[in-house]
Amino acid sequence: MDIIEILAQELQVRPAQVQAAVQLIDEGNTIPFIARYRKEVTGSLNDEVLRNLHERLMYLRNLEEKKAQVLSTIEEQGKLTPELKAQIEKAQTLVAVEDLYRPYRPKRRTRATIAKEKGLGPLADFIRLQMAKGPLEDTAADYVSEEKGVATVKEALEGAGDILAEMISDDAKYRTWIRKITMSEGRLVSKARDEKASSVYGMYYDFEEPVNKIAGHRVLAINRGEKEKFLNVRVDAPKDKILTWLKRQVITRENPWTSPALEMAVEDSYDRLIAPAIEREVRNALSEKAEDGAIRVFGKNLTQLLMQPPISGRTVLGWDPAFRTGCKLAVVDPTGKVLDTVVIYPTEPQKKIKESKEILKKLIKKYGITLISVGNGTASRESEMVIVDLLKELDTRVEYVIVNEAGASVYSASKLATEEFPNFDVGQRSAASIARRLQDPLAELVKIDPKAIGVGQYQHDMNQKKLSEALTGVVEDCVNKVGVDLNTASASLLEYISGISKTIAQNIVAYREENGRFENRSQLLKVAKLGPKAFEQCAGFMRISGGSEPLDATSVHPESYDAARKLLVRMGYTSKDIGSTGLSGLGKKITDYKKTAQELEIGEITLRDIVKELEKPGRDPREEMPKPVLRTDVLEMKDLKEGMVLKGTVRNVIDFGAFVDIGVHQDGLVHISQLTKKKFVKHPLEVVSVGDVVDVKVLSVDVAKKRIALTMIL
Repeated sequence: MDIIEILAQELQVRPAQVQAAVQLIDEGNTIPFIARYRKEVTGSLNDEVLRNLHERLMYLRNLEEKKAQVLSTIEEQGKLTPELKAQIEKAQTLVAVEDLYRPYRPKRRTRATIAKEKGLGPLADFIRLQMAKGPLEDTAADYVSEEKGVATVKEALEGAGDILAEMISDDAKYRTWIRKITMSEGRLVSKARDEKASSVYGMYYDFEEPVNKIAGHRVLAINRGEKEKFLNVRVDAPKDKILTWLKRQVITRENPWTSPALEMAVEDSYDRLIAPAIEREVRNALSEKAEDGAIRVFGKNLTQLLMQPPISGRTVLGWDPAFRTGCKLAVVDPTGKVLDTVVIYPTEPQKKIKESKEILKKLIKKYGITLISVGNGTASRESEMVIVDLLKELDTRVEYVIVNEAGASVYSASKLATEEFPNFDVGQRSAASIARRLQDPLAELVKIDPKAIGVGQYQHDMNQKKLSEALTGVVEDCVNKVGVDLNTASASLLEYISGISKTIAQNIVAYREENGRFENRSQLLKVAKLGPKAFEQCAGFMRISGGSEPLDATSVHPESYDAARKLLVRMGYTSKDIGSTGLSGLGKKITDYKKTAQELEIGEITLRDIVKELEKPGRDPREEMPKPVLRTDVLEMKDLKEGMVLKGTVRNVIDFGAFVDIGVHQDGLVHISQLTKKKFVKHPLEVVSVGDVVDVKVLSVDVAKKRIALTMIL
């Protein structure tokens, strides 16, 4: 198997690009580093393609290892034929290898092995080869043996049938065909265990859909319903078609004495051995495909959430709403430092609205608060009403934003939060987090397990290891895309930087606390356990503003500093000009990029990246994302009328639509059919992303069920 060629075809890139990427990965380079600083080598493969390449590379290498193991095992048994070896070597999946290995795999004691121990193998061969020229019972009588435990002719024939059934079941060709026909023509069926039991799975109480057409979110919902014991689920295969085909394969000629026995063996083999195994495989394949799809959606949503633009330069009041225990407030300055915390009780049961407003007015005046960040959890709606009322009484402009607080409680109770705010209780920590996630979503959200951020669906029902690995990769890509300030970044943020482990991240912070701020990137080499390889991987993603080396404030990698300096001199600048608007026209001064790159002894792609960075050093890619909608007034569900057009923010994208925050406590659903006038949308992500600011029209409002139906087709 030529892994490079296979990957090139699957990813639709050149084999040379794949070969280069594989070599870089094998040398220990990280995906963000390869994507950003080895474009010349890989032909500009981006991080998404590189992650897909890495995942498939691991699978194909595991496949090759499995093949080698299987070939070795069969050879040791003395049963490896040239034909079988060729089949195994050509296999494209682990399932295909397992099918071919099945007859040679060491088995636990089965009905067939017991029958063989009783000496019934020759009788099974006699039937299989259709050698009988008279009643089978006559031949079977020769195998009746009290000593071997075969008491009757019937037992002898049943034992032979068991051997034949297992032999049919072990045939890779049969299993491959049956699996394929079940996938293409089978139906997934779910029924209620108790039709009287009310549950969210009502639509699946009498449900069926073709296996090859069922949507991933339905598969995951059915799996959960089955797990929670509301549903019985099965795969209905085209049994008659399968048995007809299977009998034609096994019964090669009509023999009145053996054909009925072979038919029984075929039916027994399918019903008892093949069908249950194929059903498990089909269910697993459906679940895996659905999980992969859900993980992709979760990853895309998480990317959009992490890459939301920061609201900088404003003092923010973080508001963690609650009823009985009061609303926790935290005042956070533009740098993220907590200036003050307080608890107010404007909601039930105390309902001290007047007193709460007075406290809020004093805080706003004292600290110059211009923005309030309100968590969207319990009592959010009631808190919002108080805030809007308060804003009308102020003589300065203050705005508010409802922030998705998913994961805030997880963070506030974590060891990390305890270390960061040792003198705060969980409510105060949560309020601080709610404020900071508005100021810099990426820096704050990296402190939370990605699974707890809540922008996916059915995340608790899927392979947790696979989900964690995928989401960690998403966070890593986002952090490296933005870069970090080496002198202010937390250990939580630093550990996602290319080449930086959790331990090294903590060592960087410890070095900073002990020796003061970093003046240049090369000082990183003095950090414990951060060697030359780690420095190569991480340096370009670390930023130092106001340091001894102006290029350290850019994403230009230290390995390209000489080339960058030569370029500046050639164009009439010096390193001191970096950061000034005077470099904005640098690219236009280069008349021949190819020639200039050759003279600087770098690649043309690298040159263009250097120019782009020098023209706008330290640019934040998040600036291009839609800004949060800041509000000064509030709507209630009862205020919503059919046909009303509103501006909202996409909070979550799922397989069947998108949830949009329109300023009421309940997000509205835009069904996939209402996203666009286009005739067919394969997935909502083709149209919207988390964080998008969209115009929507109200289709219907169900106050009792707290459901709002929206449309983006205006």
